[in-house]
Amino acid sequence: MSDELIERRMQELRELSDKYAKAYALSEHLDEFKKSKLAILMKEAERAGFSTSAAQEREARASDDYLALLDSIKAAKEDSEALRWKLKLVEISVDVWRTKESTKRAERKGYGV
Repeated sequence: MSDELIERRMQELRELSDKYAKAYALSEHLDEFKKSKLAILMKEAERAGFSTSAAQEREARASDDYLALLDSIKAAKEDSEALRWKLKLVEISVDVWRTKESTKRAERKGYGV
């Protein structure tokens, strides 16, 4: 692997890690926001006349807003996981290259690997 190719791989790792960090942060934020959104929607259900917490929660979880949030969480987690695996694959390709280079060096030294 040439120095240029190594630098490209390193740049790819930096870019992927930045994208992954942002995707992961969004996923975590939405997961935490889900609790707040549920509470907000339960308060709305209470104002709409649902007096028990079970009824409020049922209404909140069935609302379009809550279902849209769940879709957003799903999409954020998919993005985060896809980026995590892309990052992992780049790391693995570097490890494979290192192993190949180590084998070549050992063969050149006559270790018969």
